[in-house]
Amino acid sequence: MSQLDQLKSMTTVVADTGDIEAIRQYLPTDATTNPSLVFAAAQKPEYRHIIQKSIQEMPKTAPSKEARMSLLLDHIFVNFGLEILKIVPGRVSTEVDARLSFDTEASIAKARSLISLYESHGIPRNRILIKLASTWEGVRAAEVLEMEGIHCNMTLLFSLAQAIACAEAKATLISPFVGRILDWYKKNTGTANYAPSEDPGVISVKAIYNYFKKFDYKTVVMGASFRNKDEIVELAGCDLLTISPQFLQELATSSDPIVRKLSVEEAKATNITRIGLNEAQFRYMFNEDAMAVDKLAEGIRNFAKDAMKLQDYVLINFPDAV
Repeated sequence: MSQLDQLKSMTTVVADTGDIEAIRQYLPTDATTNPSLVFAAAQKPEYRHIIQKSIQEMPKTAPSKEARMSLLLDHIFVNFGLEILKIVPGRVSTEVDARLSFDTEASIAKARSLISLYESHGIPRNRILIKLASTWEGVRAAEVLEMEGIHCNMTLLFSLAQAIACAEAKATLISPFVGRILDWYKKNTGTANYAPSEDPGVISVKAIYNYFKKFDYKTVVMGASFRNKDEIVELAGCDLLTISPQFLQELATSSDPIVRKLSVEEAKATNITRIGLNEAQFRYMFNEDAMAVDKLAEGIRNFAKDAMKLQDYVLINFPDAV
C-alpha cells in the first residue's frame, strides 16, 4: 500500500487546495479552501468559467459597488465549493472574509449568507464547513452558528487556548496550522531543522488532540499547513489531516510503512489537567504565547490581502462584473 492509502486507513484525508483537478486525482474525503487557494486557482484558464458563472448568477441589487463585490466573492467561493462537492463524498470548507475576524455579528451574517447560497443550489448544510478565524469573536460566532446547524471549521489556530475555546463553543472542527508554527520557531530560535517528533507544530497538534480526547470533546482535530511530509506521517491517527497536492503526491508514490502516532486510548491515559476559560482567561493565556499572537495576526492580514487580490483580479479581467 502507498503511504497515502495507509494514512487513509487511520485518518480522514482532506485536500488542501482550490485546484479541482488535483482533488479529482487524489480522491480525498473532504476538501478545504481559503482566499489564498481560491485566488491561485481562479487565475488558471480552466477555471475562468467559474468566475463567469458567478458574475452571471449574482444579483445586481446590492446598494453599492463594495456590497456587490462582496456578494460576488461569496458566489465565487461557493461556486468553487460546488465543483469540489461533485468530486468529494464529504464536505468542503468555505471561509468567511478574514476582514471580519473581530466582528462576531458580521461573521454570523456572512456565514448564513454562504450557507444560503449553497442551499439554493440544493447542497445541505451538513456538507459545508464554514471557516472562521479562531479569535474570541470568531469563537463566539461559531457558538451561535453551531446551534443553528451551521458547522464550523476554526482556522488560523496556533495554541491550546484557541483550541479549548473552540471546543467549549462546540465547534465542529479545528485546523491547527502545523507548518506555520514550525516557521515561527525556526525564525525565532535559530534552529534550522527539527526531527519530526520534535517539530513544534507537531507537538502542538498532539497536545490538542490528547486534550480533546481526554475530556471527550466532540470537536475534531484536523492538522493543516504542512511544510514537509514527515510532519504528516508524525500525525498519523489524527482525526483529519488537510494536505496540499504536493504532499499528496509524495505520499501516493511512497510505500514506506506508516505507524499510528495518535489514538484515543493513549490520549485517555495521559495526565492532563482540564482548563476552564472565560474571555479574560482566554485572552491572557493566548497573549502568553508569542508565537500564536504573531501567527494569528499575520494569518488574518495575509488572508485579507489575498481576498483583495482576488477582488482586484476579477475587476481587471472582468471589468463589468459589478
